[in-house]
Amino acid sequence: MGNRPAELARAVRSALEQEHVEIEVVLVGQGVPGDWRPGDDEVFEDKRVVLVRLPKNVGIPAGRNRGVEASSGDIVLFLDDDGWYRSTRLGAHLRDRFAADPTLGVVSFRVRDPEGGRGERRHVPRLRAGDPERSSAATTFLGGACAVRRTAFDAGGGLPEDFFYAHEETDLAWQILNAGYRIVYDASAVMFHPSVLPTRHEMFYRYNARNRVWLARRNLPWPLALTYLAIWIAMTVLRERRPSALKPWFAGFAEGWRKPAGPRRPISWKTAWRMTRTGRPPII
Repeated sequence: MGNRPAELARAVRSALEQEHVEIEVVLVGQGVPGDWRPGDDEVFEDKRVVLVRLPKNVGIPAGRNRGVEASSGDIVLFLDDDGWYRSTRLGAHLRDRFAADPTLGVVSFRVRDPEGGRGERRHVPRLRAGDPERSSAATTFLGGACAVRRTAFDAGGGLPEDFFYAHEETDLAWQILNAGYRIVYDASAVMFHPSVLPTRHEMFYRYNARNRVWLARRNLPWPLALTYLAIWIAMTVLRERRPSALKPWFAGFAEGWRKPAGPRRPISWKTAWRMTRTGRPPII
């Protein structure tokens, strides 16, 4: 959004410094003027950096979709402006992983705290998230810390743009799994990011609830969809309890039923069973 030029320069530099791979950086500016420049740092003058200027903030999934459209690589990485890669071998590691397994659709990265903390449990995309250093199969991924095979991205239909923020990665992940690809959490693929709470966003509770309803309506067979939403109602009430959180959450939940969710593409029961065997059935 053009408000963190120093952090953005660090992020871009960490991508361009990857060794033994061809790199292009598509830099998407959200809600910026037509003559916008990301900053004065010389890294932005690199010929491998392409600018995409969006006059309106269209949200995370639409912004990422515009970036993918402007890119040409076989493997797409998404990186937020306040994250960065410390290892210059990450790109080569990912190239080799995808080349070795044509069924691999997504690699979700380990997010490390630059201050030395163990990281947050929500950054480990599985139910048993206590050990972030353990790699595993997964059924979703982190949108700002991942690598996606372009053919898998296309097979999944891209990110759902109406979501704007929250759960758009899971929507895509379920469709990628349904297309026959695998998703893994790779603890050796590391992205650094400051520790921040998602609740810092004013719309967090509303979008979180609305998009869960849309996620279920779009992607799950109805018995699973209703079970999924009932479980999340119970979990939210038990976790939050505060009226200041529950009021916008239930308002978003109602909005999710009231407004169109987009095209319905329910995953197969075979895919649901494969997700269950992976360790996360699509009801939680």
